[in-house]
Amino acid sequence: MESVIEAANLQKTFDGIKAVDGVSFRVLRGECFGILGPNGAGKTSTIRMIYGFSPMTGGSLDVFGLDIRTDWRTIRSKIGVCQQDNNLDPELTVMENLFVFARYFDVRREDALDRARRYLAFMALDHRRESQVLELSGGMLRRLMIVRALINEPDLLILDEPTTGLDPQSRHQVWERLEELRSRGLSILLTTHYMDEASRLCDRLIIMDHGRILVEGNPADLIREHAGKEIIEIPNPRHEIRELVRKTMPDYEDLGHRLVIYLDEREKSFQEIRSYLRAEGCIMRMATLEDVFLRLTGRDLRE
Repeated sequence: MESVIEAANLQKTFDGIKAVDGVSFRVLRGECFGILGPNGAGKTSTIRMIYGFSPMTGGSLDVFGLDIRTDWRTIRSKIGVCQQDNNLDPELTVMENLFVFARYFDVRREDALDRARRYLAFMALDHRRESQVLELSGGMLRRLMIVRALINEPDLLILDEPTTGLDPQSRHQVWERLEELRSRGLSILLTTHYMDEASRLCDRLIIMDHGRILVEGNPADLIREHAGKEIIEIPNPRHEIRELVRKTMPDYEDLGHRLVIYLDEREKSFQEIRSYLRAEGCIMRMATLEDVFLRLTGRDLRE
């Protein structure tokens, strides 16, 4: 399948510190590809190199089959970017923000107005066309930034934590719109701290830490490989329970105040331990991408 992005041994160094340390991956046309990782993992540094905002230190990076070092103008004309921070012009209306931004891509006035109306309706913002930006809620602002990223009708949409700070209703509305865009064939590159968002939207993803890729794959496959099928959590485990788990379960984490057991239905003790611990009143749930993320990147806070 045709690649939209091909990164090989991609590197970025700031003052001798390697923010991105030899990263290689491909994004295929028409898929949603996720980049996950804790704070400081190198996610934003990676995507800034992809859309030409930050020059790479080493490696190679082709976007649409073009070298980002020599063809960045052509590449940027075919990319839409929704950044983390709100950088809309607060002195302009919604329509004025979109029209001014469209002119950066040399979009004709008539086409710019048509696209603005169309994408505002698509993102349920058509009733706020003449509103000042400062009058919009947080959810509206994020949706407007996505509209702005679509105004040049890109072949690749880059979303850097697009739903951070949104309420559940706003998040789900954004997800539905992104799923529709992907169904139309738009390629999407997504960074997010929400594991449920990545599981729902991403066809494939990578998890980064300390500038390197830890794993790559389909979310469901990564969950099966690194967290099993079910999770049992035991808060404040008794000594006898801790000893039982230590002797019978090959895959668990002892966090002191809590035991986290990763169950694989192929294990002989699967049914026995599940039934016994359920009787103890423990929490049993399906394994998720968040379990994979925490196992691979750790549970310590990253400030």
